[in-house]
Amino acid sequence: MESVKQHDLKSEHQSTKTDEVVVEIKNLKKSFGNKEVLKNINLTLHRGENLIVLGRSGQGKSVTIQCIVGLLTPDEGSVKVFGQEVPELNNEELKELRTKVGFLFQSGALYDSMTVKENMEFALTRVLKIKDQQELDKRVQEVLESIGLPEAIDKMPSDLSGGMRKRVGLARTLIVNPEIMLYDEPTTGLDPITSREISELILEMQKKYKTSSIIITHDMDCARITGDRVLIMKDGEYVAEGTFDELQRSEDPFVKAFFLDTI
Repeated sequence: MESVKQHDLKSEHQSTKTDEVVVEIKNLKKSFGNKEVLKNINLTLHRGENLIVLGRSGQGKSVTIQCIVGLLTPDEGSVKVFGQEVPELNNEELKELRTKVGFLFQSGALYDSMTVKENMEFALTRVLKIKDQQELDKRVQEVLESIGLPEAIDKMPSDLSGGMRKRVGLARTLIVNPEIMLYDEPTTGLDPITSREISELILEMQKKYKTSSIIITHDMDCARITGDRVLIMKDGEYVAEGTFDELQRSEDPFVKAFFLDTI
């Protein structure tokens, strides 16, 4: 049963959604050698929306979000972010775009040789070019308090649990105020309780920072808690779309298979 906290967070979050499209993908195709990974991808992400992407391993879910930030170039199709055609951007334009897009990897992708504070400061100095130490200290303290880990400021990543690393990785991504967040399996490797905490934190951060998010996950609890809309991928295409509740009631055998353990 959905907790009161989750229900309240989702209600508040949904009120921030708008009709403005911040990511629009049409007829996206991508192959690696003879392997056709993305056959025909069509996707829209609205401002303030959490969009879930479900699919079995090897379906190209991560390839899609790499195309969104220009790490991969499509073979065919259109990928627009804030109205800009990503494959047509030059290096400087791509760099500017990536300051508006946060990417949270499965590992949290922290620099192991830096303390938590230094990881945060690195993002601020590199992306936002902030040099004033007082300003750096203020922002680091604020974001660590927002994820409930102010005491981790001087710790090394190796001193943190898996859940704490995910929290700090999320904080480092959010500290530069991205407009779009791309989550690649944010709860992988975590126990059920910690996974739920991370999912609820994603909702809290969504409300606080007003970002638009694409969340790739195998975790159905994460999808249920965080998602406004869900896409299901099969053989390089999206074959179903709807809210979590709508898809849970689907009679399609492939779609039903994702929800067997959630009923």
